[in-house]
Amino acid sequence: MSDSTFDADGITLEKVREYVWEIPQEGEMNTPARVLASEVLLEEIKEDKTLQQLKNTTHLPGITKHAICMPDGHQGYGFPVGGVGALDAENGCISPGAVGYDINCGVRMMKTNLTYDDLKGRETELVDSLFANVPSGLGGGGIVESGIDTVDEILARGVDWALENGYAVEDDLRHCEDEGHRAEADSSKISQKAKDRGKNQIGSLGSGNHFLEVQRVTDVFHDEVGSAYGLEEDQIVVLIHCGSRGLGHQTCNDYLRKIEKQHQGLLNTLPDKELAAAPAGSQLAEDYYGAMNAAINFAWVNRQLIMHRTREVFERVFDRSWEDMEMDLLYDVAHNIAKKEVHDVDGEERELYVHRKGATRAFPAGHPEVPKAYRDVGQPVIIPGSMGTGSYVLRGGENSMELTFGSTAHGAGRLMSRTQAKSEYWGGDVQQELEEQDQIYVKAQSGATVAEEAPGVYKDVDEVVRISDELGIGDKVARTFPVCNIKG
Repeated sequence: MSDSTFDADGITLEKVREYVWEIPQEGEMNTPARVLASEVLLEEIKEDKTLQQLKNTTHLPGITKHAICMPDGHQGYGFPVGGVGALDAENGCISPGAVGYDINCGVRMMKTNLTYDDLKGRETELVDSLFANVPSGLGGGGIVESGIDTVDEILARGVDWALENGYAVEDDLRHCEDEGHRAEADSSKISQKAKDRGKNQIGSLGSGNHFLEVQRVTDVFHDEVGSAYGLEEDQIVVLIHCGSRGLGHQTCNDYLRKIEKQHQGLLNTLPDKELAAAPAGSQLAEDYYGAMNAAINFAWVNRQLIMHRTREVFERVFDRSWEDMEMDLLYDVAHNIAKKEVHDVDGEERELYVHRKGATRAFPAGHPEVPKAYRDVGQPVIIPGSMGTGSYVLRGGENSMELTFGSTAHGAGRLMSRTQAKSEYWGGDVQQELEEQDQIYVKAQSGATVAEEAPGVYKDVDEVVRISDELGIGDKVARTFPVCNIKG
């Protein structure tokens, strides 16, 4: 290994410049692959199959420029988590595995005018009330339990459905990616089985790494952008992280099976069957895109309903209206998604299926798709850390379009499998330590969940964000620290 190369078990990365490493194009690869990371993070990334998976993605037809792995990258299903792949929308393909099972897993942050002092002494009451009122864990149970007609409406209309039914205000739509609605959604392309799985889960966190966290803002790094986002030190904010639940999982599964049957020829050219893709222009590609957009709408409504319920809990605990507490949505952004976007590729404007799996859209100031409220400063990007470290708000950086198709990281990124985490941590001990040492109050359906999500299971979110900031793909705006956390 020299200063200009990094060897990772047979895969050699060449240093393009500081924090940009390239796996050169060879053999059947259609493009090179790039990893955006420090050497500290590369040492962690090389421990699993991330780099081999990244290399495999370059075999997808129509992939442009390079496959990209973010600083929080780790092994996923076929396509690495933290991966970005832009595939030509005419001559390329769309891959459910490159979106992930939890379609539109994402995060939203809600602001308040409360300070940490307003909350001190009420942590137990607040965490208990949130846990009792926001459904979480495996299986059914949601805020809205409905028939298939309602599910169809949610799949078609997104957050507009929540607005009409009293679960949202106009301002919520204005501060959500795509205003909480993908017009290309086609609910008829979602299977009955997926709809049945979703109908009792509308407004629920689910399990795994999903959570609702009350946080305090500890640092504002950029006064002008912080002010535009309405963030200041010591302010209480709420972060919600979840996706499309069983409906999204079933939809991904349905289309992977269909692709295996209908596009075996393409599948046979790929080094990993988990990268299964439908050729652009095929009926199955159109069907999956319609179904995925419908699942995206479902996930936005899911997070909207959880936010609505959180507002109600705060009203009871603090005995005033949510409007008085200025519980307004800062932003909601997806990090498991594929979208048709136009990007400059070698001086030519091309429509691409930009797959972001465990990666967040990060459009810079002036981009027409950034909500009007933030267009002058850049799109908010929300990066959760672990429940013992803290999270970040960034803004889309000016180099993101050139380097990453307008993307950055989505979180700290796992270091340890769930099985390994449960063998190394005991949930009750983690809970007690967080409360005694850091005044963080955690409530979960089981101790196993807490063990799986222990702070030591994750990469260093500070380092992940530092690389994003240094590369100018997502600039640091503010940092937050947990106060109360509920998990499935």
